[in-house]
Amino acid sequence: MYPAPFEYHVPSTVAEAVALLGQWQDDAKLIAGSQSLVPMMKLRLVQPKHVIDLRKVPGLVGVSESDGALIIGALTTHRAIETSEIARSRLPILSEAAGGIGDPQVRNLGTIGGSLAHADPAADWPAVTVALDASVTVAGPRGERTVPVEQLISGPLTTVLEPGEILVQVRIPLPGARSGSAYEKLPHPASRFAIVGVAVAVALDGKGAVRRVGGTGAAGKGDEPRLPQVGGGRCGGRPGAPCRLHRLGRLQGPPRRRVHRARPPPCGRAGGRELARLTRFPEPPAATPPRPPAR
Repeated sequence: MYPAPFEYHVPSTVAEAVALLGQWQDDAKLIAGSQSLVPMMKLRLVQPKHVIDLRKVPGLVGVSESDGALIIGALTTHRAIETSEIARSRLPILSEAAGGIGDPQVRNLGTIGGSLAHADPAADWPAVTVALDASVTVAGPRGERTVPVEQLISGPLTTVLEPGEILVQVRIPLPGARSGSAYEKLPHPASRFAIVGVAVAVALDGKGAVRRVGGTGAAGKGDEPRLPQVGGGRCGGRPGAPCRLHRLGRLQGPPRRRVHRARPPPCGRAGGRELARLTRFPEPPAATPPRPPAR
């Protein structure tokens, strides 16, 4: 199906894009990687009268390190993050998650900023960025402001972005020593969207005790990502057990059966993998393929 007629705008600066949004308001839509908006327009689920293309705006692409954080431009593609040497060396979870998104065409066109602003509950980036305590920079008519990703997404396909605001940058603080993170998901076999996805961030103190465990299981759950804090005692040579990482599985919300179709569940797998690496114990066994439901 063809989309409804619309006017196409190509701003050259963020300020120009903000002005166009202010001029056309609810009749306008932003386009970044086109992987969400264009299919919806073809199905006529949305019919904007004006489409504002951000891809010619400079300064919105790239991965860099500054002041103890990774800075990712909103229009940086999944493929660029997957292959970024900075991301691979400083926060491997980013490349790991990016490499599991969709197919090569989606990864080469889709963007991290577009994914976060679209707030699809089956997307991968919301879970990952919330677990990593990331924030976004938002530009609007009143200037720029910073919003934690955990507060950015207020529900399925819903954010706290105000009219005229544009997400321009993602900032992810770099973890300290003896810290790690991992992302696991049970993907839909056709779309590769997450049926359930879990991101876990783990930090150990000098004695091998878990100082902080953060995890989110928002992907595919139909809810906004939230970061439960799960503490525990010493790892004691058994990654995951004394530290009670299995409790993350109970924090994912309904329907629980989605979480436990994978054995072990993605929550325990992701947390156990990082604890195994940080404490130099063998990794837990790989998850077995999901079994079809009994008839």
